[in-house]
Amino acid sequence: MRTFSKLVFICNVCFIIAAILRLFEIWLRKGGNPNAVIPLHSFVATVIVLGLFVSILLDILFAILIVAKKILRQPINISSFILYFNLIMLPIEIWYNFFWKTGS
Repeated sequence: MRTFSKLVFICNVCFIIAAILRLFEIWLRKGGNPNAVIPLHSFVATVIVLGLFVSILLDILFAILIVAKKILRQPINISSFILYFNLIMLPIEIWYNFFWKTGS
């Protein structure tokens, strides 16, 4: 569970980076440059895929596992920072991916 929680944490950090890149892209387009596409090199593309697609799936699975451990009263041997960070990121990712309108 520790390794999985760290993987989810890394994906959530990638989500934050991908969201910042997307906001930067929107800001450039509103600045008058219609072709303001940030070139997606392999590293940036990996960050975007992990951040926008993989992280929400892993966050849902992580939340289900935490709830199951709480119901079964099993110990959760994870750093409290990583635990709460991952659980807080789930509703933020749901809002960002499904409800936030970027205007683009």
